[in-house]
Amino acid sequence: MSSDFTLTSDTSRKVKDQLARYSVTTGGLLVLVALLLIFFYLLYVVEPIFHPAEVKAKDQFTLPQTANTLAIGMEEQTEIGYAFSDDIAVTFFNLRHIEQTSQTPGKVLHQQQFEHSGELSSFAQSSSVQRLFAYGFDNGEVLIVRPQFAVSFPNDIRQLVPEINFVAGEQAIEIDSEGEALSQLAIEKSSDTIAIAAHTADGRLLISHLLGEENFMTDEIEWSAQTAEIDDAPEQIDTLKISSNLAYLFLQSGNQLYIYNIRDIDEVELTQQMAVNAQDANVTTMNLLSGGSSVMVGNDNGVISQWFEIRADGGRTFVNAREFKSGHAIEQIVPEFYRKSFFTVSKNGHLGIYFTTSDATLFDEKLKSKSISHIAIAPRSNAALVQTAEGMQLYEVKNEHPEVTWKALWQEVWYEGYPEPSYTWQSTSADDDFESKFSLVPIAFGTIKAAFYAMLFAVPIALASAIYTAYFMSSGLRKTVKPTIEIMEALPTVILGFLAGLWLAPIIEDNLPGIVLLLIVLPVTIITTAFAWHKAPKQWRQKIPEGWDSIVLIPIILFVSYLAFSFSNELEILLFDGNTRGFLTNELGISFDQRNSLVVGIAMGFAVIPTIFSIAEDAIFSVPKHLSNGSLALGATSWQTLVRVVLLTASPGIFSAVMMGLGRAVGETMIVLMATGNTPIMDWNIFEGMRTLSANIAVEMPESEVGSSHYRILFLAAFVLFIFTFMFNTVAEFVRQRLREKYSSL
Repeated sequence: MSSDFTLTSDTSRKVKDQLARYSVTTGGLLVLVALLLIFFYLLYVVEPIFHPAEVKAKDQFTLPQTANTLAIGMEEQTEIGYAFSDDIAVTFFNLRHIEQTSQTPGKVLHQQQFEHSGELSSFAQSSSVQRLFAYGFDNGEVLIVRPQFAVSFPNDIRQLVPEINFVAGEQAIEIDSEGEALSQLAIEKSSDTIAIAAHTADGRLLISHLLGEENFMTDEIEWSAQTAEIDDAPEQIDTLKISSNLAYLFLQSGNQLYIYNIRDIDEVELTQQMAVNAQDANVTTMNLLSGGSSVMVGNDNGVISQWFEIRADGGRTFVNAREFKSGHAIEQIVPEFYRKSFFTVSKNGHLGIYFTTSDATLFDEKLKSKSISHIAIAPRSNAALVQTAEGMQLYEVKNEHPEVTWKALWQEVWYEGYPEPSYTWQSTSADDDFESKFSLVPIAFGTIKAAFYAMLFAVPIALASAIYTAYFMSSGLRKTVKPTIEIMEALPTVILGFLAGLWLAPIIEDNLPGIVLLLIVLPVTIITTAFAWHKAPKQWRQKIPEGWDSIVLIPIILFVSYLAFSFSNELEILLFDGNTRGFLTNELGISFDQRNSLVVGIAMGFAVIPTIFSIAEDAIFSVPKHLSNGSLALGATSWQTLVRVVLLTASPGIFSAVMMGLGRAVGETMIVLMATGNTPIMDWNIFEGMRTLSANIAVEMPESEVGSSHYRILFLAAFVLFIFTFMFNTVAEFVRQRLREKYSSL
């Protein structure tokens, strides 16, 4: 009977051991699989942002035109194109084959002739966003038109109907009262003003503002022109352009660029004149980048330079920020509608695509045709319409993420209007002309900064507590202290972040001298109390059980903390004239934000302390007693035994505890989200905030467009955070194993 029972017990134990082994192995493998799935999913989302630009030829067709084309374009869906010609007419034509309406590429949909009283002498078009086209005549008049498309659904079939909007009326507007021919034109529009610059045949440069007012009787917009003459203009004018905010007139004459301030046309002034040609080259073309803040200049040696305005010591000035080299003489520069990309056309048929912010050449290849007379970019930047001697050619453009390059993400970039290259994260703005700034350096720096200050606060407290609790504290008190600290880990970090942002931050700001005093006085008080307790009479010390000595410190620490905060106002008045924040800012040049790194360090430190304490305390307490007893038996003091035996043996666990705490601090989200200003700056100042990778993802992911560059870069930030924690854990495990091998023989 006994033998049967033993056999049954052994079999049951063996089955349980096998089940436990397989369960643990399966769980470990599933964890690894989950990590790999996260890793590859992040790569899957991030990978498209590094795809190169592609240009593929689609439909080719010819138009039944007898006049010369002045400009071409297309609507947003790239279904309909249009061409303005020198017979003062516009032709709308189909771009794609549409089965529902039986339309083929090149089919003329609508043609409209404009009424005019003079002969054509000039032609101009505004920025791509405004899509204005202006005809200038030999009698000093200008006709302004804009193509637009109405959407209808006859028989539930979507249909686009092209039409012309006469922006300033169907009749041409007089710009030159003397009736001279307008040989050069530039046009741009703001919300209620149209600016026109014109160079007349007799050499005068005119600037005119058309102001629209609604007639309260007819509800029609009536336009009136206010014109002024610019006296100091050069005789030769090759190109005229007006900035989108109607602030500047850019005039290119040979290799010289003249910049006029036209905000007030009654007081137009020349603000800057400079040579903009590349070395040993001549300017061939000029255009404004999307937003109208940057001037793009092309040269006959293939160099394209970008010029924009910055604030310098002598005032605001335009500088050469960067250059692109194509190797082919530039004939045309065509910007995209909204992004900082631009296309170039060379004499030999080379097409180039560049992005200024990332300083990247995205595409540079020779098209089939040797000459390109006109090129237009689709509003969504997904197509290009090219006119050559052979006719019209529609190209599909795949260039979804031009903003993303290694330099744009991890190196300093010179952004429009910035005085110098910088690391900047600013992903969104209310302005369509905004230049996205996707540098990951500030938020990666903020992650390291937040973790550093949190660990600076947490590690000394957690390790000192773990050492005392495991080695010196009595077992009875330890049974109370250890669970109490460990239960802190269950406190939601959102509560800590809430308390830090709304309660702790104002307290620190109002009592900053007291906080500084507490940091100095508290360690001194603890050491002094310990020394005094050591020198106290023996009968006093015997009243407190061994291992309960730390209880004495509690009222003393509370009392000293109360005194430090009580004298905070007096110290502020005595040392800082009643304004500590003003003293830091004005006298020391140290910025102070209410929600700063000090607040984050304290709040996140409290979140990290339980993790470090629990692991380190277990490691120290688990050191075999025979090692410490043997050391004590050989005459070593308790302190010598702790430093030379216990801590060395427990060092793998202590190091793991610190690295686990660091990993927790690096990945923390809610505390840094609520307790900092979330400003992506690079400054070690403890009185300023930061923005971390995790907080940045939490803040911006809900507002990002799925599939956009912003969306995928946020996933890239998550990937970087994943790599951070993976590296920390890998290094921790490697060092832990080395320490275990080194001290396992003790």
